[in-house]
Amino acid sequence: MSCNQSQQNTAILQSGAITVNLYYTGTNGSAKKFVEEMENSGTAQAIRQEKGNLRYEYFFSSANPETVLLIDSWTDQEAIDAHHNSPMMQTIITLREKYNLHMTVERYYRAEQDMPAKDEAFIRK
Repeated sequence: MSCNQSQQNTAILQSGAITVNLYYTGTNGSAKKFVEEMENSGTAQAIRQEKGNLRYEYFFSSANPETVLLIDSWTDQEAIDAHHNSPMMQTIITLREKYNLHMTVERYYRAEQDMPAKDEAFIRK
């Protein structure tokens, strides 16, 4: 893990950050092609530079090769709203249409309390 990733993870844990998991599903490798275009065009990097973005990272499923997970974390709803109104959002929409991707979305918020001590026993640090 890079120093920048470590700082981002710390910011996520210490804030009221909102994390959105977006599952993009396509056919014939279209989800992977979408990610490649997002990365190669600089769009993903531009999103990572937006004010309030804490994490924007893609993961590929070993169980379902036609699905890609995007973990997208923001400092707060205001940052998400600004992102949704940015020029990059239109690029994302255009690429989702181009690759005929369908989405499932999960939203997570930082819990007010830390992890219960009994759960710590299952975490290897």
